[in-house]
Parts: sequence; structure tokens; C-alpha cells
Amino acid sequence: MPRILFLALCGLLTYTRADPGALLRLGMDIMNQVQNAMDESHILEEMAAEAGKNRPGVKPIKGITNLKVKDVQLPVITLNFIPGVGIFQCVSTGMTITGKSFMGGNMEIIVALNITATNRLLQDEETGLPMFKSEGCEIILVSVKTNLPSNMLPKVVNKFLDSTLHKVLPSLMCPAIDAVLVYVNRKWANLNAPMPVGQMGTVKYVLTSIPTTTASYIQVDFGPTVQQQEGNTIQLADAGEAFEFPEGYAEGSSQLLLSAAFLTAELALLQKSFNVNVHDMKIGQLPSQTTKTLAGFIPKVAKAYPKPKPLVTQIRINKPPKVTMKTGNSLLHLHGTLEMFAAQRRGKAPVSLFLLESHFNLKIQYSVHENRLQMVTSLDRLLSLSRESSSIGAFNEKKLTGFITDYLQEAYLPVINDALQVGLPLPDFLDMDYNLAELGIVENALVLDLKLK
Repeated sequence: MPRILFLALCGLLTYTRADPGALLRLGMDIMNQVQNAMDESHILEEMAAEAGKNRPGVKPIKGITNLKVKDVQLPVITLNFIPGVGIFQCVSTGMTITGKSFMGGNMEIIVALNITATNRLLQDEETGLPMFKSEGCEIILVSVKTNLPSNMLPKVVNKFLDSTLHKVLPSLMCPAIDAVLVYVNRKWANLNAPMPVGQMGTVKYVLTSIPTTTASYIQVDFGPTVQQQEGNTIQLADAGEAFEFPEGYAEGSSQLLLSAAFLTAELALLQKSFNVNVHDMKIGQLPSQTTKTLAGFIPKVAKAYPKPKPLVTQIRINKPPKVTMKTGNSLLHLHGTLEMFAAQRRGKAPVSLFLLESHFNLKIQYSVHENRLQMVTSLDRLLSLSRESSSIGAFNEKKLTGFITDYLQEAYLPVINDALQVGLPLPDFLDMDYNLAELGIVENALVLDLKLK
């Protein structure tokens, strides 16, 4: 994770929270790992290269010519959260300033310094994206060494050094901080970009308001937009219960929380993919899918079809899928119809035997692959079966419970799991890497405990 995060999430304001679909908590574990921002952007090197050039509106420094800055040290950054404000940062670095002095010889000044600043978060009115701006940049000299002759009067040397450093350092270092912020702002560019869910629609993560900061973490609330390919927006259902970060995570750690309501809305995009027509006579460990097998449960089938006919099964999900979560357990609820047909000779349409309304649950296992949330399901149980129509007369549909349960396990679950392979997108910002996250299920939400490499 690049060091850009220390600048990216500073100066955060308090706000009135709306009902979000996802929450992100960034602790100091991630912040303390952001050690490469200035290296990535090469800002200090670029500023050092510009230091000796004539710039419009900048007066040359008296007493020194051919000014150059070299040997810029890798910055060391210390961060502290400021509740309700943002992050106070201290950047420690050093450099060597060279040139021709007023004495006529080559001059070399070796300085160690701290740059301190507070960064505030604004919001771009046009894009809605976060926009960061530093405030109160100050330069604090830690040590100064020079090769100026020792026989020079101390007051003269100190006055010259003070004048030189106060002209060179602020104009060099403070713009570097601002330039890094510009670099960081670009890392937010994809945050609210629509991300595809297969060919069925898109998900877009949008901030509900400006993030907030506490003494231990920064929290970002997202109001995701789930949109079908046709342009219709799927509203997140009101869960009726608030979801929040659970206790027990290490101080300063970082987590992403996805609500069950949000996952439900995302899976609604895949509802049509859960519909299937099955023509195969041999499926997994199931007996042959013929009217003869079905007659073992419903004797009337044998009377209607003395000679075995292949079965055709049609499953339609007629209500949006629903995800529920209790601590340690997540279920996918599916409501739909299961209709069985007797296949006819070529050229003739299959004949419907019966139509059943069904409700069944699938257990969900979660993982992350290539920064997308993956799901794999297994059958939990068949909750209900009710007969809606029948061409073979009345029968006790409860006798089909075992047959249908086995059928769902062997024939239907592969369809569901295949559709789920598209994965669900996670917030794309600041080069966040979710692949090492540890996942846990809590009340009404999935938690991704973010880890670093």
C-alpha cells in the first residue's frame, strides 16, 4: 500500500450519518505503511531539480549563486489522528544545498528538517470525489552544517544561513506536500466509477458524506448505487436494524463492512441467471431423470406414462434473492417455481406434469479473489413446497421433499455457483488490496479485516 494514504485521508469533518450500505474504517495499521508516496510521485526530486532555476516572480537569493539541491533523503513520516479534524503529519528529511557563496568559494549546507502540516478533506462539487488540501505547512530546522570558513563572524554566518534557508526551504518543501496531494487525489478517481457485475449491471460506491475521524481511525460511509443493465436502479432495502463495526478488532486495525441489504441488492442483478431449464437424463448421483423415477414418488405418473419419458425441469426464481446474516452464518433465500415436464417426441412440446412453489435456503461461503467478493453456496434446506397446478391429478407434494432436495443439490446448485463466479466489486480507491483480508460474518453484515503484505 503506497504512502499516499497519510495525505489522502486528512482533515476530516464530522457529519450527520445517512444509512450506508458499506462502511470503511481505516486505522493506523494502514496509515503507518504508507511510506512510498513521495518516492512514487518523485516530488522531492523534481522540486530539488527546480530549486536552482530562475522562476517567474521569485527573486534570486543574495549572497549565493548557482544554487542546487542534492542528496535529498528518503522522508520518514509520523502521523497522528486529530479527532474531528484529520491527521497531523510530520515529515522528517534532509538535503544538501550547494552554490557559490558571497565569499567566492563553493558553499555546502547540510540540513535536517521536519515539515509539519494538517490536511483537510474537501469534496469536489462536480465529481463528488474527495479533494485534499494541506494547511499550516511549517519548516522546522533540526540541524544545520556548513563548510563556510570558521574564521567568519558567527553573526554574519547565522544571518546568511537564516536568510538562505528561509528562502529555499519553504518554497521547496511546502509545494512538495501540495504536489503529493494532487497525486493522491488521482488515486480516488475510480471511487465512484461504475463497476460491472457480469453483463447484468453495475455497482458504484458513492460517499454518503465527508468521512469522519476519531482518535483511532477514519471512517468512510458509502451509499452504493446498484443499477441494472437497462438503467433501472435497485434500491437497498431497509434492514430495520443498524449495522456497525463489531468489537474485538485490534486497536488501529482496518475493516470494510458490507451490509446484507447491499449484498441482496447486488444479487438481484443476477436473478435472471438463476433461472434454468434442465434436459439431462443423467445428473450427478441422481437416478435417471425419467417419468419412471418420478412414479416412485407419485404413482399417478406411471398411469399417465406407462412408457418412461425423459423429464425436463424448469426452475424460475420469481422473487429477488435475499441475503441474511447472523454471527458466523449467512444464507441466501430463494423463492421460485419448479415445473416438471414429460418430454415428447421430436417436434412436440413437453407436457407439464406439475408446477410447485418452493422456498429454499443456501449457505454462503465468502472469499476474495482479484479484489472481488466471491461466493460459493451449498444447500441448507428446502423450507416449503406447495402444488400450484398438476396435469396428473392431486398428489401429496410433501412426498417429493427428498426427491426435490436431492435435485436442487445435484442439478441446481452448480447453476447458482456458476452465476456467482462473476464476483462482486469492492471499493476501488487508494490502491486498496483486499486479497489478504480475513472475512467474518456478524449480525447483518460481512466484515473484511484488511491485512497488509
